[in-house]
Amino acid sequence: MRKLVLAVSALTLTVPAMPTAAVAQSYGTYQGKTWRGSDGRIYCKKSNGTVGLIVGAGAGALAGRAIDTRGSRATGTILGAAVGALVGRHVQRNVVSKCR
Repeated sequence: MRKLVLAVSALTLTVPAMPTAAVAQSYGTYQGKTWRGSDGRIYCKKSNGTVGLIVGAGAGALAGRAIDTRGSRATGTILGAAVGALVGRHVQRNVVSKCR
């Protein structure tokens, strides 16, 4: 079990390190976090929620381990990580921010 947990945590550390390229849309002008569409409106780039997913999974795993006090506590840790990841991703993707 320890090797599995170490392998999964090593994998999750490499995901945020992978860079993503910003692609300009062929129908508008791209300017960083915003772009102007062919209809003249300004659109914002939204977060994909990766950081919220990772932070939520870590916090959820710690909370699940603290709540589950019987036995090996693996069930509480795994369920807490899953729920925390979903909540963290949802929160980061739905944060309202203004484009400037």
